[in-house]
Amino acid sequence: MANNLERKLGLAPTIALSVGTTLGAGIFISISEVAGASGSALFTVLAFLIGGLIMIPQNLILAELATAYPENGGNYVFIKNAGWRKLAFLTGWASFWANDSSALAIVSLAGVQYIAYLFPMNGLAIKFIAVAFIILFMMIHIRSVEGGGKFQAIITFIKILPFVLLIGMGLFFVRGDLVMTPGVAAAPVGLMTLLAGISATSWSFDGMGACTYMTGEIKNPKKTMPRALISSVIIIILLYVGLTFVVTGVVPFDQLVNSKAPLAEAGAAIPLIGNISGTFIAISGIIVILAALSGTVMFQPRLEYAMAKDGLFFKSFGKVHKKYGTPYFSMMAQCMLAIVLIFLSNITELLGYFTFVLLLKNTLTFASIFVHRKKPDYNPLWKAPAWKLMAVISIASSLILVVSTFMWAAIPSIITAIIVVVTGLPVFYFWEKRNKKEEIKERESININ
Repeated sequence: MANNLERKLGLAPTIALSVGTTLGAGIFISISEVAGASGSALFTVLAFLIGGLIMIPQNLILAELATAYPENGGNYVFIKNAGWRKLAFLTGWASFWANDSSALAIVSLAGVQYIAYLFPMNGLAIKFIAVAFIILFMMIHIRSVEGGGKFQAIITFIKILPFVLLIGMGLFFVRGDLVMTPGVAAAPVGLMTLLAGISATSWSFDGMGACTYMTGEIKNPKKTMPRALISSVIIIILLYVGLTFVVTGVVPFDQLVNSKAPLAEAGAAIPLIGNISGTFIAISGIIVILAALSGTVMFQPRLEYAMAKDGLFFKSFGKVHKKYGTPYFSMMAQCMLAIVLIFLSNITELLGYFTFVLLLKNTLTFASIFVHRKKPDYNPLWKAPAWKLMAVISIASSLILVVSTFMWAAIPSIITAIIVVVTGLPVFYFWEKRNKKEEIKERESININ
């Protein structure tokens, strides 16, 4: 596939894109959920450690696929090149209409909610400020992929600092008895509760494959992609395990399980920042979530750009700005749809049910490596070690999310899966028919000449 976008991103912005996208609002509440599933403080810490280690095989597989197909598009490209063109289209189709724009809307609103904690405002004001942030980041990333990458690196570094500060200060006040013993009398502890806790961490680690959507704009992908993907998971593991250790060491377990703001309660329990814990966590939340928003604005439109270049999406999405060299139309369209969804929050909530369909693309991606490895022209610049074992672990860990989502919302999952197929297949066949006609015209013009 011809790629009209230039390779301008180095290692630092590539790592920042993955870390910045992964480290979002989820960690502010997920510790309580993991604690409830794990049954003890120690198992909560172990769950985040093992949950992170499980992500390493996924990143190894993604690194290999990204160097085999060093172009924009992420999962869509990997699934398409496995010969599953129709499935690739359906995942991309669902991503644009159900996930990508709604994610922008939700993340921007979440960030402004933290601002509203510091500066109270009404619901309409929150929505307008959320819109302003989307437009701001859209303009930054449209004007320059290189400048946008530097901005992402800076804001990601800034967003890590509050967590490092919380860990650094909190370590001096950790109580060993809180970490080593369950805080709830007769709390269930065992292998099954540990596995439940590991499963509950999966959402917190989702997002590290973001950089694969921009492989076509990354310098020296042979070296950069493996380094970025492995570095990202190591950074996230260190942050999550450090945070969990501090939180479980300063907050009683029964209090932690029922907490809606575990990081805020941990901050309140640390004398050095206790008096300003609410403000500290609010500022941290603003930085963390807005950095995630920036990364999302940057990488998500590359999927529709790749589809458009393949003739499987609206042609305008394949346009590249003559001056700035970015897929400006794809960015603008996705951001404009997100703005509409901000003012239709009930629809945004409904779109969340499409998560089940979209999670399947990760499973398909990891499964596709068995097909790729058999292709005679498959020539990745970097290969994952023990790839079969890595692929099996990746598929299994991805299926955990699919199954858990289906159990949580079985009927919505089935309904939305049907909607994606019913709306997507006619469009797919229409575009494929149009592509064939254009190919015939090109052949005829060549023969005439």
